[in-house]
Amino acid sequence: MTSFATIRDPQTDHLLTPQNASLVIIDYQPVQVGSIQSMEKRTLVANITAVAKTAKLFGLPTVIATVNVATGRNQPTIHQIAEVFPDITPIDRTSINAWEDKDFVAAVHATGRKKLIMAALWTEVCLVHPALDALREGFEVYPVVDAVGGTSRVAHEAGLSRLIQAGAQPTSWVQLICELQRDWNRADTVPGFSDILFTVEGH
Repeated sequence: MTSFATIRDPQTDHLLTPQNASLVIIDYQPVQVGSIQSMEKRTLVANITAVAKTAKLFGLPTVIATVNVATGRNQPTIHQIAEVFPDITPIDRTSINAWEDKDFVAAVHATGRKKLIMAALWTEVCLVHPALDALREGFEVYPVVDAVGGTSRVAHEAGLSRLIQAGAQPTSWVQLICELQRDWNRADTVPGFSDILFTVEGH
């Protein structure tokens, strides 16, 4: 029972904290979810929902983006995510690369955070493209590897490999929630932490 009396500065910590990170969720829409072939779709949805609930629990600034909803070519964000963030209006766009949309980039910058936890469908396109641009602009990027998916396992793995080579730091949703919680003495988030961790399918 010897945790340090004073925790590390949560804004300058090299690890993810509720004070230095934000979450970016891109294109979790029915068509994209339905086309995933790199992992089981039910697990994918459960995991991205856990990521969303984790961000809500720890108060992370969150940006949600969609593609082609306003044009009528696509459907909105899946309800599992929308229900976690009823007050967030997704940024809709026509560009395949979200970083080529002015409103999206402005929203990411407006979070004031340099550590971006990113999840998108597909891995090889809607995650890779904006993540590479974010890295080039000096952001740290943390793709949540078990909450993203591609059109094939090969495509998913190639996308993650490209990001890692560019400097992204992969994480998993369980690693993420534990990194944000960090210490059981942070009692205010323990009930929510336990609820998320032990109610997701497979845990």
